Amino acid sequence: MTRFVALALLALAAPLAARESLGVYDSWAAFKDAAPLRCYAIAKAQGTPAAPAYATVSHWPDKGVRGTVHLVLSREVPAKAAVRLTVGDKRFDLVAKGRNAWGADTRADAAIVAAMRSAARMSVSGPGFTDRYTLAGAATAIDAATVGCAKR
Repeated sequence: MTRFVALALLALAAPLAARESLGVYDSWAAFKDAAPLRCYAIAKAQGTPAAPAYATVSHWPDKGVRGTVHLVLSREVPAKAAVRLTVGDKRFDLVAKGRNAWGADTRADAAIVAAMRSAARMSVSGPGFTDRYTLAGAATAIDAATVGCAKR
């Protein structure tokens, strides 16, 4: 879980500290930071959630991390609260702490990203909230982030 918390803290600052835009693709964008090297696809939740909510798929080559799914939730969730991501017709239980949620492990991340590539919408729900995302442009933004960190 410590790896997830560290990645989450860095990812929260990522949109503000991004040094290079890799492109905007419908409702998703991709960015690359040089130090530490990281690339990510990111989208903001639709509508007017209680607080800004984001979904990211990140690559951290120097840490051996590829395709990590991280969500900043619009509301803080209580400890051990159930948080579920629905991508198209697939459902995933997430690990959550505060306003952050992640795939349970690398296998879950890969399944979530695969589902994102073929679905039109996704939503993440917890106690008292649902954050909704359109996936138009997600696959292209994820690919741009992957390629952005492959060039070394």
